[in-house]
Amino acid sequence: MKMTDGLSIGVLSERSGVNIETIRYYEKIGVMPAPARSAGGYRVYGAGHVKRLHFVRRGRELGFSLDKLRGLLHLVDGHAYTCSEVHALAVGHIKEIRQKIADLRRLERVMSDMAARCTTDQVPECPIIDALFEMRPVGEPYTLRGRAVKSAPISSP
Repeated sequence: MKMTDGLSIGVLSERSGVNIETIRYYEKIGVMPAPARSAGGYRVYGAGHVKRLHFVRRGRELGFSLDKLRGLLHLVDGHAYTCSEVHALAVGHIKEIRQKIADLRRLERVMSDMAARCTTDQVPECPIIDALFEMRPVGEPYTLRGRAVKSAPISSP
């Protein structure tokens, strides 16, 4: 196959907005199918690769993990999906987004409380640094200088 029959990885990168190393990584983990090779051994991509990278890029912008996108692409590749299946995946993703938003709001409250206790004085002690060094079991409330912070800890994924 001549390079004129397809796109080089550089051109694919430009057209898709995905950098070259990321394209190679996507191939390695199975998000992108292996491209054809030229007589010289160079990767040769087609329009389908551009379309797929746009799908992955848009999915990442919407917060889908690569694993979830790989699963969606597997359904697409096999033409084995129904709108209801994709809807269920989207609803599950919305729940995850809502949980992340709740976690970020809790994080904002904790950080705001820490910042409110910190003065701009040139003192050797800083309540923010103290709170970051504080060792506590998971699930116990955060404290600043021995006082509990009202916000709940951030949940782990």
